[in-house]
Amino acid sequence: MEWAIHDSNRPLPPVVTPSSSLTLKPPSDATVLFDGTETETWEHLDGDPLHWKCENGILEVIPGTGDIRTKQGFGDCQLYVEWAAPVPPEGDGQDRGNSGVFLMGKYEVQILDSHNNPTYADGLAGAIYGQYPPLVNACFPPGEWQTYQILFHRPRFGATGKLRQPAHMTVLQNGILIQDHVELTGPTAYKQRPPYSPHPDALPLRLQDHGDPVRFRRIWIRGLKHD
Repeated sequence: MEWAIHDSNRPLPPVVTPSSSLTLKPPSDATVLFDGTETETWEHLDGDPLHWKCENGILEVIPGTGDIRTKQGFGDCQLYVEWAAPVPPEGDGQDRGNSGVFLMGKYEVQILDSHNNPTYADGLAGAIYGQYPPLVNACFPPGEWQTYQILFHRPRFGATGKLRQPAHMTVLQNGILIQDHVELTGPTAYKQRPPYSPHPDALPLRLQDHGDPVRFRRIWIRGLKHD
């Protein structure tokens, strides 16, 4: 890629103001992962029951308790997530309202309070972390509910484990296209660009505890059938 990972000289995308978060209720064929009440579809990475706070229709990261994942695995999918950064904002750069949505537990769409909060371009909210900055910075101020709509096509591996087709992602934030069918170089990582390695066709979705009390509201997913 043209730029080094987390290169501070990489140009930042323009800022746009969304008109609405475009809240979407789950369609009839969706799997509801969080509806404001039940958390039975989630567990911690070690298999322990959920330690994050769930009250008043909101699932909130309890810093230090660790990442959580779905008990069910998913591959190709349409994923919808509502999230909000903490109020009042604390810290700056990557230390403000940081979390992440990991497709298959490996491929991260960054969550960050990127409203008036400069950081490296490939770590902004909506970035495919360490690979692709968002096309625009479409963040609402902290405390306001924001939406991600993610279309994900998993990587394909041959019988011997050789990569046949890389993963691709399209992302809309608050109804605005911010990732346009980008081709992932492999799993996302901090200051690394690891190569693909073979894995199952379906793996759990993961939400990150990065030390900030980021909140989630509606989360649903639709499996997509492809060869």
